[in-house]
Amino acid sequence: MQLIENGQQAKENRAYCKALTELLYQLADDDFLLAFRGSEWLGLAPHIEEDVAFSSISQDTMGHAAMYYQLLEELGEGDDDFLAHGRKASDRKNAILLELKNGTGTYLEEPRYDWAFTVVRNYFYDTYKKIKLDSLKNSSYVPLRNAAIKISMEQYYHIMHWSTWFKQLTLAKGEARERMREAIGRVWDEFQGVLSLGALADEMVHHQLIDREDKLTEAWISYMKPIFAEVQVDFPGPCKMKLGNGREGIHTNDLEDALNTLSAVYASDPNAVW
Repeated sequence: MQLIENGQQAKENRAYCKALTELLYQLADDDFLLAFRGSEWLGLAPHIEEDVAFSSISQDTMGHAAMYYQLLEELGEGDDDFLAHGRKASDRKNAILLELKNGTGTYLEEPRYDWAFTVVRNYFYDTYKKIKLDSLKNSSYVPLRNAAIKISMEQYYHIMHWSTWFKQLTLAKGEARERMREAIGRVWDEFQGVLSLGALADEMVHHQLIDREDKLTEAWISYMKPIFAEVQVDFPGPCKMKLGNGREGIHTNDLEDALNTLSAVYASDPNAVW
């Protein structure tokens, strides 16, 4: 009888660890990719004050990713630098929306970036990230709970920043409002990928790592509906996921390009200590 109980406990522990690592990869990869896309605006933001503010936000977000990768390293998943820079695109768990380019061109050549898309993507993501963090503060995995508490301290300011941009541009007249409406539609077409917890969602909930996907989604929609009313834009309805679910390893060529840039220094000498 004791052997059976021990076997069942071992199986439960393996299931717990699998769900936990899956969740951590999602959290880490989401922040890692969005932080990179934010860093590409350095020197290109609408004005110098925004350049400084957005750089700080992107640095914070990259720091959040680093915290999650460190937790994965502690769980035996490998060196955190490798987890951030050495994994293939097909191994990444980030939502597709977060890997998409800011616009046409590159940082060094004809960077015709879309500020409206950047504002909407960051605002929607950060508001949902706050809801997930509030859930993670009650996670059964104490190190994740502690990380969520630390990250939440910065998240408030990130949301306040993007809220200001979102409301001012959407309430503006003419081209600004039209571009924001177009950006909302583009982000909405992929935001279900951000809301997704992937194939192990039920296991995550079973092990009390995070709340149910539908509960988190409902909380985000409840938060966003008054915002849409305030900026006088009709609420679009259910979010979509047209390009696929990044939680399942489905990605675009934009991710390959991003990883090539992000990992260039690391790939030059993976054994170096940076």
